[in-house]
Amino acid sequence: MGGAGKVTGREDATRARPAGAEVVTIETPELGDRSYLVHDGQAGVVVDPQRDIDRVLALVEELGVEVSHVLETHLHNDYVTGGLALAEEVNAEYLVPAGDEVEFERTPVSDGHEVRSGRLTVIARHTPGHTPNHMAYVVGDGGVPVAVLTGGSMLFGAVGRTDLIGSEQTEELTRAQYRSVRRLAGELPAHVSVHPTHGFGSFCSATETTGSASTIGEELSRNVALVTDDEDRFVGQLLSGLGAYPSYYVHMAPRNARGPAAPDLSPPELVEPAVLRERIAAGEWVVDLRQRRAFARTHVAGTVSVELGDGFATYFGWTVPWHAPVTLLGDSPEQLRDARRQLVRIGFDELAGAALGPIDVLAGGRTGSYDVVSFETIPEAISRSGRVVLDVRRHDEWDAGHLGGAVHIPFFELADRVGELPEGEILVYCASGLRASISASILDRAGRDAVLVDDDWNRVAELGLPIDTGR
Repeated sequence: MGGAGKVTGREDATRARPAGAEVVTIETPELGDRSYLVHDGQAGVVVDPQRDIDRVLALVEELGVEVSHVLETHLHNDYVTGGLALAEEVNAEYLVPAGDEVEFERTPVSDGHEVRSGRLTVIARHTPGHTPNHMAYVVGDGGVPVAVLTGGSMLFGAVGRTDLIGSEQTEELTRAQYRSVRRLAGELPAHVSVHPTHGFGSFCSATETTGSASTIGEELSRNVALVTDDEDRFVGQLLSGLGAYPSYYVHMAPRNARGPAAPDLSPPELVEPAVLRERIAAGEWVVDLRQRRAFARTHVAGTVSVELGDGFATYFGWTVPWHAPVTLLGDSPEQLRDARRQLVRIGFDELAGAALGPIDVLAGGRTGSYDVVSFETIPEAISRSGRVVLDVRRHDEWDAGHLGGAVHIPFFELADRVGELPEGEILVYCASGLRASISASILDRAGRDAVLVDDDWNRVAELGLPIDTGR
């Protein structure tokens, strides 16, 4: 493993050198994805680039590498690609799976398609499963395969989920995924390094991924599709474990098929406090980026908390109605720029504006607050009348185990279902506090008496609190 180099902001490029080729990983931890530059020191290819291509451009300039090809493993369902914009910017050939219908000029890629970049060869392998037309790319150096870019096929110990195209194709794609992963393992030598796009917190992963690097040999001993010898059993296990995925995913593949342009990363226009308050009064979404406990202490009444950090874009896109007018509220210009970058990755390009400044000034006298507690308070809360304990995790998390006596509304349904909750104080919990903070702010916005349980779900068992399973 070579040294690490900063690309943009908090995303790092890490470098691995299998044989003579160098694979540089460009991480996007906020979405749980990775993009890659594979090169020989002079020429190279980029695989599955994110929308904010300035990170890739800075990297290739730093390394002095000419990008000959930009490759997509599939039409992505969790982010807007930067592939077309990057290919146009560096005058590279743009390769997209042949079966995907798109509205732009590209080189259609089928199984066995081969390109050269300097001394490297790149050969496509049709690996359906995550999508019907999915491709993996085997990189060779001197005729020897050294790395495979697996997209949403073979992940680290796992596979990409198979239900994003539609329920009617899910079983067929799950069987295809099983065979695709086994094909890669059967055709490639054990030393070949594996480089997936998904699986680092992305909801595109069907099962939990393990580790940060791998080879075909390592996957043979741990990958769920390779250690399960029975295809029917694999299908049953995979399908039973698929939970909900972000609602904005439905917009990603169509957007990618149209050929997204490079994004505008400039900070959103600032609005005056009076304008901010008018938008809140009109029912528009104003999203506060600050740390969730700071929001709980004091916030502009009528705003919603979506804390900026890992998972921000995912939970923003899962909470806010698609392309609703949104104004951001932050602590600093840097915070607003970071949020803008994360949002363009999921195609949320149009913002109504942003606001900065002290909360009391922005609020004009209309501030809100609510208490923050831990799981220790739950027994008392359940025993007292007029209190409700609300679980806002996904359905699969609820079924696996939830607090006895709690009610359940997933955070992404709460804005439309607040009226189902009885009157009284509502203590809101999730697995870490992030989704609970979003939910507590939605309740507060609706005029309900919310309390944020900002705690780790694993502590419930440690505290001996009652846990129920099932619906």
